[in-house]
Amino acid sequence: MDIRESYDSAAAAYAEHLFGELENKPLDRHLLNRFAEDTCGRGLVADLGCGPGHVAGYLHQKGVSVVGIDCSAKMVAVARNLNPEIDFRIEDMRNLNASDADFTGIILFYSIVHFDSLELLTVFREVRRVLAEGGLALVSFHAGDYIVHRDDLFGSPVSLDFHAHLPERVIEALQTVGFKVIEEIRREPYEGAEYPSRRCYLVARAVKILAD
Repeated sequence: MDIRESYDSAAAAYAEHLFGELENKPLDRHLLNRFAEDTCGRGLVADLGCGPGHVAGYLHQKGVSVVGIDCSAKMVAVARNLNPEIDFRIEDMRNLNASDADFTGIILFYSIVHFDSLELLTVFREVRRVLAEGGLALVSFHAGDYIVHRDDLFGSPVSLDFHAHLPERVIEALQTVGFKVIEEIRREPYEGAEYPSRRCYLVARAVKILAD
């Protein structure tokens, strides 16, 4: 069972448990508001690894033009049902259908969790390709250097490895492909509201890529 199949299996249960999670995460809301202020009215934003669409929905309520993208067809179906006013697409974030510089902003909210440190370059290189120069990326992840495997997710059978990442490695990967990290925020877990891991958020600006 791969990532897509795992989230197809867990889509309904995942949405039931996590669609309202932002209500209990004030810093997450604050950073999404900050992202919305920067991108609203400036073009299309992509929420990569959008899951049931709660982050895309939050940004939409703030006036952001947003599209949600996820590799799981069943998760996208759930997202469309919960957010009928938003466009959701079934795509792999490592190989997007978008043209170069199509987006003015990219959200990666815990969506790098299934990639190891070497795969981050592939993901971020594709993100940089579709993000216009000067565009903003907001990346959040579990901070650390460990892997947690799950065969069950909210009562649904899955086979998933969850990777925590060292912030300095994520920053290095972003810088390598053409981003300037302008803000770094860390916090302790919200007790009772989420998995008990430390969290890191990076705000990065797409900069001009110099020719070889």
